Amino acid sequence: QVQLVESGGGWVQAGGSLKLCCAASGRTFSSYGMGWFRQAPGKEREFVAAISWGGGRSYYADSVKGRSTISRDNAKNTVYLQMNSLKAEDTAVYYCAARSGRRDFPGGHSDDYNYWGQGTQVTVSS
Repeated sequence: QVQLVESGGGWVQAGGSLKLCCAASGRTFSSYGMGWFRQAPGKEREFVAAISWGGGRSYYADSVKGRSTISRDNAKNTVYLQMNSLKAEDTAVYYCAARSGRRDFPGGHSDDYNYWGQGTQVTVSS
């Protein structure tokens, strides 16, 4: 069982940056693959990025590739999403998710993940 709490969201102008954090409870964080998803009003939840349990592999949606970096610090039970060159279309609620099991790729679909945070709002003003 793992509990996830996101932080770092907020309002930013287009072209700006934000760093989202997801703090996880539990002693087995390092055995979970982690992902970030987002959901804009009226749209389905979509994959943003994922990172393997050890942090050696990362994956990105085309929409954020080159502008975002996912990372993790297993000693701090935390996963991060650094987002740069933000656009209005990045506006959404961002969710952190965890998937049990040591996989190189945790997955790109919501159904792949076992645990979810409550979300943090990111608003980008154009």
